[in-house]
Parts: sequence; C-alpha cells; structure tokens
Amino acid sequence: MSGLAALWHYFLSLDIIDILLVALDISIVAFVIYKFMMLIKGTRAVQLIKGVVVLVVASLIAERLHLSTINWILSQLRLIIVVALPVVFQPELRRALEQLGRGKFFARPLTVLGAEDTEKLINELVRAVQVLSKNRTGALVVIERETGLNDYIETGIQIDGVVSAELLINIFVPLTPFHDGAAIIRGDRVVAAGCFLPLSESPYLSKQLGTRHRASLGISEISDAVVLVVSEETGAISVAEDGKLTRFLDEKNLTELLQSLLIPQDQTHVNSFWPWRS
Repeated sequence: MSGLAALWHYFLSLDIIDILLVALDISIVAFVIYKFMMLIKGTRAVQLIKGVVVLVVASLIAERLHLSTINWILSQLRLIIVVALPVVFQPELRRALEQLGRGKFFARPLTVLGAEDTEKLINELVRAVQVLSKNRTGALVVIERETGLNDYIETGIQIDGVVSAELLINIFVPLTPFHDGAAIIRGDRVVAAGCFLPLSESPYLSKQLGTRHRASLGISEISDAVVLVVSEETGAISVAEDGKLTRFLDEKNLTELLQSLLIPQDQTHVNSFWPWRS
C-alpha cells in the first residue's frame, strides 16, 4: 500500500497544467503505438512481433525460475534480436517513413466485412471464375485475411475497385498487362492487379502444376490468404489455402468451400438457423 500511497501523493502534488501535460503525453504515445499497430497489421511483421513477445515472456519465466542455462541462451538471443530487428523490419520502417512523408500515417484503418457482405463477395467471385473457367482464361485471385499482403500489393498496379464479376473478368483478359499477375482482394475491393507472388518450393508438387498454381501455394504457405486459381490449359478451378490445393471444383463445391473459409463459424450458424426457422 505504501507504493500506492506514494503514487497518490505524487498525483496530489501536481497542478492542473502538469496533469494536462501528462495526459497529453500519454495520449500522443498511445496514438502513435496504435497507428504503428495498424501499419504493421497489413504486413507479416505481426508474426515476427509475436515471436519476439514469446521470447521475452520465456526469458522472464526462465529468470524467475532460475533456469540459468535457458536464461543464458535467451539472453544471447536478445542480443541477436536487437541487432537483427532493423534488418527484419526494414520494409515496414521504410513504409512507415514513406506514409509519414505522404501524410498517410493518419489514414483510417481497414474495416472488416460482415457476413452479408462476405456472401456477396463470394457470389461475385464464383460468378467470375465460372466465366473464366468456361472461356479457359487463366486467373489468380488472392483474398487477404488476417495476414497483410502489402509487400505483394506494391508489386502490382493499384486499382481500388469494388469487387464484381465483371471487373475480375476484365482484369484477366488475355494479352493485357494484368493477365499474368495476381489480383489481390482486401475486404470488398480489388486493391491491386498484376501482382507478383512467391512460388512454392515444395518438392512434392505435381509436375502438372504450372506457375499460377505454384504461386497460389507459395502465398498460402506464408500467409492465411485464400487463393482462387483458374487453369488456362484445362479451365479447372482450384483453391489454395494453408499450403494445400483443392482442385477441380464445381460451382456448388466452390461456394461451400469459400463460405467455410471466409465466413466465421459463429456467423455461419446464425445464418443457417434463421432460414430453417423461416
């Protein structure tokens, strides 16, 4: 209680101006931290920060339990992390400085789609890939989820158009600048097209899979994105997610798969309950 009493007496000794300055100081720091979290939310840096937090917590536990060997190893890792962090977060630091210079650091954060909007998105995606499949037009559509894809969005051409079947079909018209790249969807908007994706390096992939399928698996291995692929040779529709490829999907199976991947389970249960009631 003595510590709390000392803190209370400290606050009582402050005048109104000091209190306002302290509140302003805390508010500014909190706002900067919030904007920084919103900035890295669109990148893979979130996973790196989680790894750093795990190491810090493990170090504290090892120190409290007097695990000297583990504590020594973690202390060496901390030194390595301090040196490596500027290198690891170089893209995020560069993006933060660029956005600060362009005045975009104070932009509003992204919103998350509701169940109804997600259903509409799925319907537009299914309509588009059905036409593309019928015409045997190759396509690669990436749907961003929790892991941000800003690094790959920057490799393409900014579009920022509302998702529609017509827009997606036109993006993948053969012999156009967008045809051989990927279209990336965030929320209900196509943020960029003609994007370059990393190829999967798995040695177990079938030799029949082309560059589009390897790219779809590559981005799904390093993020939680859902990727739609239309084969240019056969017109077959595939979905890549978590490093796995589901091939030869028809309209019904594709719709059900996208609903299971993109709509939260609690919302799915609610939506399936009310139609049964009606």
